[in-house]
Amino acid sequence: QVQLVESGGGLVQPGGSLRLSCEVRGNMFTVQTMGWYRQPPGNERELVAEIESPTGSIDYTDSVKGRFTISRDNNKDTVYLQMNSLKPEDTAVYFCNARGLSLTLPRRPVGYWGQGTQVTVFT
Repeated sequence: QVQLVESGGGLVQPGGSLRLSCEVRGNMFTVQTMGWYRQPPGNERELVAEIESPTGSIDYTDSVKGRFTISRDNNKDTVYLQMNSLKPEDTAVYFCNARGLSLTLPRRPVGYWGQGTQVTVFT
């Protein structure tokens, strides 16, 4: 059974930093894309950043460019999100996402979500 285990959320003042981590456990698929989404209160879930393997291609939503950095350790199937210069509008539940291909034949696209971790930026 695949699990995405997240950690690193919390409370921080504006301008502060947090680092989120997400580890894929029970790998039963080839992990290709790993990323972070967030869901602010009363809003829909949105992409924050994602990173591809093996190309290393990265995509950020415009509002976090220059402040957030996504990285991954392929040996550990772990993705990180370093969040700097946090703003109140970054307050949300952050969800880890992993997508790839199943290991069993015929190989098919699969995707998984973490349980979510709360990030609150308060004044």
